[in-house]
Amino acid sequence: MKTLVRAAGLACALLVSTAVVAQAQTAEPSRMFDATTLSLSAYGETKAAPDEATITLGVQTTAPVAAQAMAENAAHMAEVTAALHRAGIADKDIQTSNLSLSAQYVYVQDQPARLTGYQASNDVTITVEDLPRLGPTIDAVTAAGANQINGISFGLKDSGAAEDEARLAAVKALRAKAELYAGATGYHVARLVSLSEGGGYEPGPVQPLMMAKARVQAVPTAVSSGELTVRIDVNGLYELAK
Repeated sequence: MKTLVRAAGLACALLVSTAVVAQAQTAEPSRMFDATTLSLSAYGETKAAPDEATITLGVQTTAPVAAQAMAENAAHMAEVTAALHRAGIADKDIQTSNLSLSAQYVYVQDQPARLTGYQASNDVTITVEDLPRLGPTIDAVTAAGANQINGISFGLKDSGAAEDEARLAAVKALRAKAELYAGATGYHVARLVSLSEGGGYEPGPVQPLMMAKARVQAVPTAVSSGELTVRIDVNGLYELAK
């Protein structure tokens, strides 16, 4: 009989212990719902005039023999590099971005491919920090033998000030949005719980710049830099109160 009583007491203790654990497990997640929160995102933008540009240019040559194609390419590229130096482009702002040699074939239906020669390419990406010199620089390298210009992009040497201006606009927009939602739902904004940032300054998109055929009377190349858009994205979590 005593054994049965002790067994019943142990079972009761286990039930009480299980209930306490279950209560503790359910009480912790409920704290997450003690406050009404609002999660939002917003962005801020500002415009800035670019003060530098990058452009890719180079020389492409073809010849019956691979060595000849490379030799001719090297000779023309040396003239292009010299023209860049005369235009005020420093060595640190000239970087090789492509160097290749490929066989050229002619394909005719039902016949084996026929080798016609070799094509050598040498491209450099340059940075121009004085934008008024960009057009004359393009003209100079073209006259020196460059026959490949693949694209141009504009950027900022220091984007810090523009980013900070966009940040202020983003936070202002985020706060205004929070107050709008809070008022529409019968609450007011109590405090900002968390704030995170995403996005930021990115250089302008690469724009194609096509080579023009030679004209009897040379016309200076005109390049328009326009404006860049600097954007900052923010995410915020607000606590609301009645």
